[in-house]
Amino acid sequence: MAAEVLSQAGVQVDVYDAMPSVGRKFLMAGKGGMNITHAEPTESFLTRYRERQQNVTPWLEAFGADDLRSWIHDLGIDTFVGSSGRVFPTDMKAAPLLRAWLHRLRESGVRFHMRHRWLGWDAQGLLRLASPEGEHLLRPDAVILALGGGSWARLGSDGAWVPLLQQREVSISPLTPSNCGFDTGWSEHFRTRYAGEALKPVSIAFTDHTGLQHQRQGEFVITDGGIEGSLVYALSAPLRDTIAANGRALIHLDLLPQKSAQQVIDDVVHPRGSRSISSHLQSRLGLKGVKAALLRELLSKEDFADPYRLGASIKALPLHLVAARPLDEAISSAGGVTFEAMDDHLMLRNLPGVFCAGEMLDWEAPTGGYLLTACFASGRAAGLGALDWLNTR
Repeated sequence: MAAEVLSQAGVQVDVYDAMPSVGRKFLMAGKGGMNITHAEPTESFLTRYRERQQNVTPWLEAFGADDLRSWIHDLGIDTFVGSSGRVFPTDMKAAPLLRAWLHRLRESGVRFHMRHRWLGWDAQGLLRLASPEGEHLLRPDAVILALGGGSWARLGSDGAWVPLLQQREVSISPLTPSNCGFDTGWSEHFRTRYAGEALKPVSIAFTDHTGLQHQRQGEFVITDGGIEGSLVYALSAPLRDTIAANGRALIHLDLLPQKSAQQVIDDVVHPRGSRSISSHLQSRLGLKGVKAALLRELLSKEDFADPYRLGASIKALPLHLVAARPLDEAISSAGGVTFEAMDDHLMLRNLPGVFCAGEMLDWEAPTGGYLLTACFASGRAAGLGALDWLNTR
């Protein structure tokens, strides 16, 4: 996005990428369907950036979800709004969009240099770039760093840039997992039998370390050691922060959010005759498979045998989360270059002429198109900042 802004203004742009091809994490983001943005009202959209809403809002006011859709349409790619409000290209794929975009960039004179890894600066302030042909030194008029966060290192976002900027006294918040799964510590039986099974629909309720209550409905997946999936990702930031503050987070699962607590209790206490409790729960409530197994995994024999306690637990099953999954497994990362380290044009205060954009900045957002939208918008903002800088030199 930065390259596009600058090249359209007549600036010669060279893009250096450590990977063998362009946009690898972008393509990975589209693997299950290219969720490019979200169609919810702007006021709600902006709240997704939590404590960084104030910092991200100027980018999105200048280039928001509607602008992004128009930009995609200009590339010859149609979009549609799904039932959840998420926006997708009509073919659901990232590759055609990326191909059209790269073609337009190359047509405007942008030059791409693959397998070039940035190594920082030399003693004279020149950029150091490692390539298959050896090390290169460059002195550009302006630099935009868009180096990603710390998740999915094999796609290029390895966080190797952190010490390079810290050496220049740039303030950086530690990189931590975002949109991630969590560990619980299942029994061997439950882990081997149910890892990979999805729970839907369910809702999660919990109170975070600041006393704020959260509740969302959706679905998630049992993993080898815990839970992951869209419902978990949507709550991952407060869950992660609560574990950091308290050592664990206690959530309550509603296994039957479509039924009231009284309906569930009435069905559980209904006489079951000679049927087993498992058959009774399946017959009266449709509870079976992984949901039924989760009750046995998390409840004591005494609680499971008491119909009133069992009914209450179906609507509020306690589950302790003990750790976030490692950073490299996360969909995205939090932390990065602090906004205090940059001016309003995303230029580093300690390094005039050097701008930053994208996930390497200290913000985060849930999945649903919010991450990509803000990345696009921040790239555009950094490009405009660099253009303004060049025009004043």
